[in-house]
Amino acid sequence: MRVLACDGIHEDGLKTFRGAGWEVITSDPIKDPAALSKALKDVEVLLVRSATKVPAEALQGANALKVIGRAGAGVDTIDVDAATDRGIAVMNAPDGNTLAAAEQAMALLFALARHTPRADAEMKSGEWPKAGLTGFELEGKRLAVIGLGRIGATVARKARGIGMEVAAFDPFLPQAVAARMNVPMMEFDALLAWCDIITLHIPRTAETTNLLDDKKLKKLKKGAYIINAARGGLVDEKALVKLLDSGHLAGAALDTFVIEPLPADSPLRSHPKLILTPHLGASTSEAQKAVSTILARQIMDFIQTGAVAGCVNLPPLSAEAAQEMGPWMPLMSALGKLCSRLVPAPTKLHLTYAGRVDKLDPKPLTRMLVAALLGTASGRVTPVNALNEAVLRGLSVSETVGGDGDGFDRLLRVRVEDDEHAREIEATLHRGPRVVRMDGVELEFDPRGHFLLMRNEDRPGIIGLVGSHLGAAGINIINFSLGATGDGQALAAITVDRVVPAKQLNSLRGIPGILTLEMV
Repeated sequence: MRVLACDGIHEDGLKTFRGAGWEVITSDPIKDPAALSKALKDVEVLLVRSATKVPAEALQGANALKVIGRAGAGVDTIDVDAATDRGIAVMNAPDGNTLAAAEQAMALLFALARHTPRADAEMKSGEWPKAGLTGFELEGKRLAVIGLGRIGATVARKARGIGMEVAAFDPFLPQAVAARMNVPMMEFDALLAWCDIITLHIPRTAETTNLLDDKKLKKLKKGAYIINAARGGLVDEKALVKLLDSGHLAGAALDTFVIEPLPADSPLRSHPKLILTPHLGASTSEAQKAVSTILARQIMDFIQTGAVAGCVNLPPLSAEAAQEMGPWMPLMSALGKLCSRLVPAPTKLHLTYAGRVDKLDPKPLTRMLVAALLGTASGRVTPVNALNEAVLRGLSVSETVGGDGDGFDRLLRVRVEDDEHAREIEATLHRGPRVVRMDGVELEFDPRGHFLLMRNEDRPGIIGLVGSHLGAAGINIINFSLGATGDGQALAAITVDRVVPAKQLNSLRGIPGILTLEMV
């Protein structure tokens, strides 16, 4: 595996990859999308922080890319939709920098309260700036926390520890979870009017961009303060400057900005009521070490075992669940390819996982089968983008878990349809991955090998002729499974030692009594 690590990824994470025999290439930030696209040729894993952005055009040359890893929490610098469309998993490591990001917000809170940056700068310029730097005490002040996830909850806990009154807004957090944190929840507008200081701890999305715009900022009480150590663009920067100038807001501290690095001529730089830091939320040695090692383990587990953790475009899958799923994986890929031969343009796919499947999470397996089914028809389809591709191609995918295994410990039933036909396959893991029934006919074969599917008239002599033709072509029959369909015909799966060339296939199809024959 080849890894491209940009932006100064901590060496501990890179050592994890190298220890597994993976090739690691390090790079300074690559800010030109075309240059990044070129650098990604034959690269399977890309690691970035915030400096290297990954837009859709940067993925054009990513012919082998499987994973983009963000050494941190926010993935707004990565075009996740474009990555998903190309079947690339996007992972982050939000737990690794929780404490660092929360402590940065608290540091900005104290700095605002006591004018620390201005006092330091004026002292170093030879002044004694005691007049005009009267601050305020934090104990008893009201802090509004927007977003009560890992970082927001840590800030809330620390703020309550210094005697602040804390309330929060988070529409995605169940009331029961908030109650366990002992943080009262309020409606957004009511919270704005209530607080003395507001701190933001949410991702930047289409819905949260300019969450604090001119209208919302005016709902804050006169003399309020704002802290944004989350993502740039949550606060309307122009509106913020306007309300600082008018005196409605007393001050703000920003660690993140709409444009990063912040332009040298930005009006934010010279504003006396602003404290600015250059996106230092995760910039502690402990956090960088943690996120790099967490990310490395997540990516290696994903590649090697199928476990999914910290992935923003795939559902989570624990290592234990991946182990339970492991024996099914080769079967799903083989059945997907088989389905594509049986029904080349399917409109419906239904999978039933029957028997002892109480510990099985079927969703990753379904994605795998769909990826194999659709991947034969066009570009790159992986479990990451399989369901999206299914929607684009008009394929309805559904699944059922539970039910009788028909005597098997675990049994998978697959039904694939187009507008005119329906085909059914039943497969099991008993004595290894194998098909045990097709279209109601008892057959037994391993779908992972090379095999011929044949429908023929159910009469003597045909099997012998098929064997003779294959033998004459130097092709060995490994297994021949045949079952009568009950309507004067028979269905056969003939496992062979190699792909049967087109010339021999045409010759076989010319045998009297053979109705259809396909190489799978």
